[in-house]
Amino acid sequence: MKIHHDIAGLRAELAAGRRAARQIAFVPTMGNLHDGHLALVRQARAAVGADGLVVASVFVNRLQFAPHEDFDRYPRTLARDAELLEGATCDLVFAPDEQEMYPEPQGYKVHPPAELADILEGHFRPGFFIGVCTVVAKLFQIVQPDVAVFGKKDYQQLMVLRRMVDQLAMPIRILAGETERNAQGLALSSRNGYLSEQQKQDALLLSRTLKAAIARWQAGERDLDRIEADAMQSLRDAGWAPDYVTLRRRHDLSPAREGEPLVALAAAKLGQTRLIDNLEF
Repeated sequence: MKIHHDIAGLRAELAAGRRAARQIAFVPTMGNLHDGHLALVRQARAAVGADGLVVASVFVNRLQFAPHEDFDRYPRTLARDAELLEGATCDLVFAPDEQEMYPEPQGYKVHPPAELADILEGHFRPGFFIGVCTVVAKLFQIVQPDVAVFGKKDYQQLMVLRRMVDQLAMPIRILAGETERNAQGLALSSRNGYLSEQQKQDALLLSRTLKAAIARWQAGERDLDRIEADAMQSLRDAGWAPDYVTLRRRHDLSPAREGEPLVALAAAKLGQTRLIDNLEF
């Protein structure tokens, strides 16, 4: 496995791979990797086979962090990440610094449609999806992959990026990786490292709250406002600060409708750490 810190070096190696007709699969990350990331890398390998090239990026993207968020303290663990990626059969790691990715202020940005990107995460983190789409579009231009893999844990992000690829006619196949969970059922997240052992146990309430909301819908209850309000209150009663608990259509994240494939999504702060989770049903 090779690590490239500059765009030119990575492009040169990828160009050689294309001349050899090797398919390229790409997994963008911000590092501080866990088993969920590695599952995406293995999925990328399966998509292009033993003869393909699997590329992972490790870059903490300032554009998607609000001023009050954890950009400065977000863990940078490249040496450990590289060891894990090599064990997951990654071929190339792109690990640029900010100067390489943004040699001048990034004036050109990708603005996703408000009806998809300004709800839920986008409502509580204004500008977040502009930052995500801009860096992913730039990474796509650098890597020019045939396939890119993103996790379902960041469900809205997956949908926003799929729509971007479709509307901009990018020749990239987007694959979705299932949410990986620990033995107790906690969705794996790089920010779980901020939690104490007791908080990791407490964090299981988020998925239990989603399951309870789903159970009410599946039992025939259709007062969506009441289901969501009760779920939010259950988190508040346990000391959480919830942003949303909601049931939405998988297709476009509009409010749940009977007879449609749905997803339950939640975001809430436990102590100083904001967690997200979702369950399809």
